[in-house]
Amino acid sequence: MSDFKNKYKFSERRLGVINWIGFFALYKKEVLRFLVVWIQTLFSPLISGLLFLLVLSLAIGNDRGDVLGVPFITFLAPGIICMTAVIQQSFSHSSSSIMIGKIQGNIVDMLYAPLSPFEVTLSIILAAATRSLMISFISIIVFSFFVDMSVNNIIIVIVYMFLSSFILGAVGFIAGLWAEKFDHMASVTNFIIIPLSFLSGTFYSIDRLPYTLQKISEINPFFYMIDGFRYGFIGASDGSIRFGLIYLALLSIICWFLAYFLYKKGYKIKF
Repeated sequence: MSDFKNKYKFSERRLGVINWIGFFALYKKEVLRFLVVWIQTLFSPLISGLLFLLVLSLAIGNDRGDVLGVPFITFLAPGIICMTAVIQQSFSHSSSSIMIGKIQGNIVDMLYAPLSPFEVTLSIILAAATRSLMISFISIIVFSFFVDMSVNNIIIVIVYMFLSSFILGAVGFIAGLWAEKFDHMASVTNFIIIPLSFLSGTFYSIDRLPYTLQKISEINPFFYMIDGFRYGFIGASDGSIRFGLIYLALLSIICWFLAYFLYKKGYKIKF
């Protein structure tokens, strides 16, 4: 044993507590990954959001009356942006990054790099959040040409955008580790992400639901994401903004820690 120790010298990590160079390098690589195909990653969700807004406004119009004290189209626009730009795109980025890395085999580049699970998970999740924030700001600017998108509280808008995108980025990371093929990823999207998005009050106020369904909706984290984001624009909400902030902040920590733990254990990662 002593000969083995003398022959092979084990040195301590010399990059400090956090490898900032490696962290930002991976973050930059992830950001460039979606910027290279910017038409698909940035403008495709914008077109989807505009189509949602157009179809629903034509189908329902303003005959429905005010919702939360504002016209229905004004109520609808922030929810669509949060659903199509923040929630879906953040999940899509991190899940596809891990999934494609596993399928192509280049995930070993991250495994062999001098990057800790803390650095890997945070850099990919923050890149997913960056993609969502960029799409959201573009969507807000474009939507403002068609809808009154006056901002009531910019801090609430930014905080809820970040928390929502961070949570979905972490969930996408976990889903990417779990999925072994694209069918598995499609099942997560079709049976979890999309249903929770549509049942979160995006297109309606939960006050119109029966009491039991209201209480069920209040468990859905997507409800607080969309409700808080919408509050930043119209100044009215279905739920508690303070409770939503606490709920989403705790959920973001839990989701990140689960992603960190699974990646550290090498869960379903093929070498």
